[in-house]
Amino acid sequence: MFEQLGQVELHFEEVGQSLTDPVVLADNEQYTKLMKEYRQLQPIVDTYRAYCAANDAKAQAKMLLEESGTDKELKELAEEELREQDAAIERLGEELRILLLPRDPNDDKNVIIEIRAGAGGEEAALFAGTLFRMYSMYADTKGWKAETINAAETELGGYKEISFSVNGASAYSRLKYESGVHRVQRVPETETQGRIHTSTVTVAVLPEAEEVEVQINPADLQIDTYRSGGAGGQHVNKTESAIRITHIPTGTVVECQDERSQHKNKDKAMKVLRSRIYEMQQAQQNEKIAGERRSQVGTGDRSERIRTYNFPQSRVSDHRIGLTLYHLEQILNGALDEVIDPLITADRAQKLQEADGQ
Repeated sequence: MFEQLGQVELHFEEVGQSLTDPVVLADNEQYTKLMKEYRQLQPIVDTYRAYCAANDAKAQAKMLLEESGTDKELKELAEEELREQDAAIERLGEELRILLLPRDPNDDKNVIIEIRAGAGGEEAALFAGTLFRMYSMYADTKGWKAETINAAETELGGYKEISFSVNGASAYSRLKYESGVHRVQRVPETETQGRIHTSTVTVAVLPEAEEVEVQINPADLQIDTYRSGGAGGQHVNKTESAIRITHIPTGTVVECQDERSQHKNKDKAMKVLRSRIYEMQQAQQNEKIAGERRSQVGTGDRSERIRTYNFPQSRVSDHRIGLTLYHLEQILNGALDEVIDPLITADRAQKLQEADGQ
């Protein structure tokens, strides 16, 4: 597995030299492309260099052990160094195996998240609002920017559906595990009998697609404008600034009414449309890959029940990996890494197992 790492290190150094080239520095597109590649290679090269250094230190410790003769203290020192370097080699080797796993090409992308209330009526809509708040607070902890694209509010302050973008470094690599059905068990705010109800909310996480990745023929689009409005007359706009775009070949409909500018709403709607079509194309490609084993952690199937939030027990359960945590409030307040980190670990473990089986 490590055979090509010498060439990778050499290429990394070449990319680093290119980044100081005045011609590259003057070409923003080329510079951005090379910098992205440099950042992707750096953790691999840094770990490889540490791995090589540990092997060199082990070889020196072996020589010291051979030369120690009857010097007991020197022999113990060499044996201790050998144990330390063996442990470092094992740890760094495992890190390299993980770093060399095939990367999801979408991991560095921004995302568009669509949350829709499912079974449970108003209670589901209220929980959709709770999840939107959770993802917004999580984005804040990561230094990401969350921006609403479209929202259909209910009278009690929930959402029948809401879509929003999250822009930030490697947002998709972490948020992709959120796609699926989220189930909530709690006494509804609208319930006076104190009975626990079960409701569902569907979350879809789409990698944001660039124009070059998805070509859309303008002739395939039906664009309608209308006046935006919300529950209780909120956000009412007297001009027809809201946009509805229908992609005729696929029947995909996207709406955006968050901005007062028709032009800005159209830009946001097109961003969502490209991302939805990109996701469709990826799903079709995945279906064509015969015999591919799909990770149960990262399928992104929005019909799959992935998680339960139980308020009476303050419990969060992720059904894909059998994870149960008993601090619901902290997680809903944005401490989502407690769930996502174990999901990433499980996903990597499965991919390593599949790689070993090939």
